[in-house]
Amino acid sequence: MNNRGKLDLMDKILRQLDDLKNSQTSVLKKVAQIEVDNIELGNKLLEEKIPDVFAEMDDAVEKMDALFQEFTEVRDKFAKDNKLEEPDSAG
Repeated sequence: MNNRGKLDLMDKILRQLDDLKNSQTSVLKKVAQIEVDNIELGNKLLEEKIPDVFAEMDDAVEKMDALFQEFTEVRDKFAKDNKLEEPDSAG
């Protein structure tokens, strides 16, 4: 695979990572909503288990965000090192 093909694949992976992060965030919001709804319901099982599920999902979202940021840096360095695109001069 040539460098342009590698960069294109890196871009595809970044889109997939971003989509996965967004999906995880959506799941996290739903878990939080269950926790809020259970305040009114008062179910002991949910009261005991949902905070742990929320904490694990929150950790997963943070890890995915960190991975996305790190891989973005890898992708940008690869593009710069191989002169595949101009660096972003906006700002």
